Amino acid sequence: MSDERFSAEQVERYQAHLALPDIGHTGQQRLLDTSVLLVGVGGLGCSAAQYLTAAGVGKLGLLDDDSVDLSNLQRQILFSVDDLNGKKARVAAEALSGLNPDTELVSIVDRLTATNAVGLIKGWDLVIDGSDNFATRYVVNDACVLAGTTLVTGSIYQFEGQITVVCPPEGPCYRCIFPAPPAEQAPCHAAGVLASLPGVVGTILATEALKLAIGAESSLVGRLLLVDMLDTSFRSVHVTRDVECALCGNKPSISHPTAVALCRDETD
Repeated sequence: MSDERFSAEQVERYQAHLALPDIGHTGQQRLLDTSVLLVGVGGLGCSAAQYLTAAGVGKLGLLDDDSVDLSNLQRQILFSVDDLNGKKARVAAEALSGLNPDTELVSIVDRLTATNAVGLIKGWDLVIDGSDNFATRYVVNDACVLAGTTLVTGSIYQFEGQITVVCPPEGPCYRCIFPAPPAEQAPCHAAGVLASLPGVVGTILATEALKLAIGAESSLVGRLLLVDMLDTSFRSVHVTRDVECALCGNKPSISHPTAVALCRDETD
């Protein structure tokens, strides 16, 4: 296939992708035509956003209503001391703006809730959930399943991380895997988190999104990948769709994103 669809600068920029038989010119064009909404621009989001932008995703939404805090800088690598108190979505877009002119960066200073989730994810090809609390994860899952939008979701805690892909109607949704919120966890400033862990998990989130964007299958549909950086291990658990799931089961009762009651949020 010729390089006519790409400029000389793009051919040079994406040469490492163009050389891959599984991506090539067709796959790179698919990346350039794909839009991804990133929910949460914390530790996971910062890492994922860098690789998505560098890879040439055509449009990247950065959704977060939080501001940069000094305690974030231990692991949220798009930010610096000069960014303190700035809105993460805007600061991240500015930090990424010089990386790749092919990626349209959209900063969305808002918090995704059960009320606005449907509107916020509408029109995006893929959603990555790097949010820092269980309440948001359930709402993102609900909105994506109801809209038929593929979701790549991940979380971290101390030395451990989890990643799965929700691809309705294939495989289970987040509610199938976690019918009720897991036990309450202390926030990171109290429980701690390894600085590099968000980079590992965030990179996997970006990797799954890139594979889906080029038309490849994700092996994490129906699998929960468990990462443990304390003993540097990766293992996966096979998970199946729950036919009695209130969202994606045979007789669903959830028709709109629904918040779950939590005692306290975790943070990334």
